[in-house]
Amino acid sequence: MKKILSVVILVAYGFVSAQTELVFVYFKDKPNKAAFYANPTSELTQKSLDRRTRLGIALNDQDAPLEQSYVQNIRNLGFTVTDYSKWMNGVAVNATALQITQLQSQPYVNTVERFIKHGGKIGTPVKRNKFEKFNNTEGKIDFNYGQGLAQINQINLRPLHIAGFTGAGMTIAVIDTGFPTVNTGSAYSRIRNSGQIKGGYNFINKSTDIYNTSLNNHGSYCLGTIAGYVANSYVGSAPDADFYLYATEDAVNEIPEEQLYWTEAAEEADRKGVDLISTSLGYYDFDDARYNLLYSDMNGTTSFIARTAQIATEKGIFVLAAAGNEAQNSWHYIITPADNSKVFTVGAVTSTGASSSFSSYGPNSVGVIKPDASARGTSTFMGYNNGVTSSSGTSFATPLAAGAVACLLQATPTKSRSEIRDLLRQNSSLFPNHTDPMGYGILNLGKVLNATLGTAESSTKSNLNIYPNPVKSSFTITTSEKILSMELYDTLGRKLKSLTNEKTNNIENLEKGVYFVKVKTEKNEYIEKLMKQ
Repeated sequence: MKKILSVVILVAYGFVSAQTELVFVYFKDKPNKAAFYANPTSELTQKSLDRRTRLGIALNDQDAPLEQSYVQNIRNLGFTVTDYSKWMNGVAVNATALQITQLQSQPYVNTVERFIKHGGKIGTPVKRNKFEKFNNTEGKIDFNYGQGLAQINQINLRPLHIAGFTGAGMTIAVIDTGFPTVNTGSAYSRIRNSGQIKGGYNFINKSTDIYNTSLNNHGSYCLGTIAGYVANSYVGSAPDADFYLYATEDAVNEIPEEQLYWTEAAEEADRKGVDLISTSLGYYDFDDARYNLLYSDMNGTTSFIARTAQIATEKGIFVLAAAGNEAQNSWHYIITPADNSKVFTVGAVTSTGASSSFSSYGPNSVGVIKPDASARGTSTFMGYNNGVTSSSGTSFATPLAAGAVACLLQATPTKSRSEIRDLLRQNSSLFPNHTDPMGYGILNLGKVLNATLGTAESSTKSNLNIYPNPVKSSFTITTSEKILSMELYDTLGRKLKSLTNEKTNNIENLEKGVYFVKVKTEKNEYIEKLMKQ
């Protein structure tokens, strides 16, 4: 009986020890880093270096490439290596318990991190549609322009567009599923024809295949929210920005490797010198339940992707992440990397400003207020393929906000990313209060612009006033500064007419609605909202 029991124990031990799991092997050093410091452009583009210089960010060892002899040593041990991270200084492999011990004993290895955080057995694979809310609402094309414009006005982005801040010169990396129809659809022709798509890569299958129609089009929708353009029907939140398109999300499978793909995309975005990352992806449970995370892990430092997202922010990249669509599920909370304190997490609201029923709740597990702020996520509009469509999810609130932030970064190129994060929070609709699903409330980009340009908002208001507002027939401008020009714009950013430099102007013939008055003085430029009754 004892012999039989011993055999059973040995067989069981052999089975457990033969199971492989995803681990990350951290190297001890980068012995050739001096060569990188002597020639940084061997690893980073000049645009990336310029961003660091502009924001006062020094190069460090994270920026240096991996030691390739270490990578080859791992391969020589019999491991397949396809995913790497120079920021984390290591490689990912699948290994058994015995192999993990072997890896830890190598002289060039610092430590081995398991992606399995809580032990457990292999769970039954859970096959689900990760983009169910998105897929259930796609394909509508009968919306008018006014409905699409409401989401821009809700976050008060129009003043930036009118001031000429439309994302020009800013580079955004969209990290998502894939981008079918972006290479053919007329909704993207404006950014294609003007050379605003600077490149892309599929980190899932290690190819440049990002437009394949077999890929999930969630990424195309996210891009269309920022950059879609359909004449007389839709304009995205940053129509003049440049883009890198990276596929990292396997829409069919939920695997921990996706955190590595995302990290590789973020590192490549840094190499290219992007200013901003928009990502509508997040994780907490996986097809293999061994890798599942707990709410206690949503502390901004436990998950691999949360840590690498923070590194991206520390390189001067403004990172926006979707809070998640889990509010009505048992999970309820935000997902990672939205849990990281330096990532700007975006919640979703309806057209009326109420929290979207699905928008995941904060705070993160150590009490950091999340989401940071919110934007339209219920029936968000975007350019897609050859027209305009709408869909729901924090997935679309995030790129809407990302485009807006790109316009703000264009307007304030030398402000640190932490300053911008704080200003966005402090000028949102609920600040200094917050709610668990909305964070500090709905973004207000016009208010942030007033607070960040040469004149503080309080000073602006004291130097220029428009009254009455709302106005029925004529309005008066009072200012102590000499007026050089005044112009009237509609909510689409179209100039309607130049006003006289007289302080009283008649607009009796205009239809009721929202307008913007742009006043240039000898000292400042002001953009003020005007309501016509």
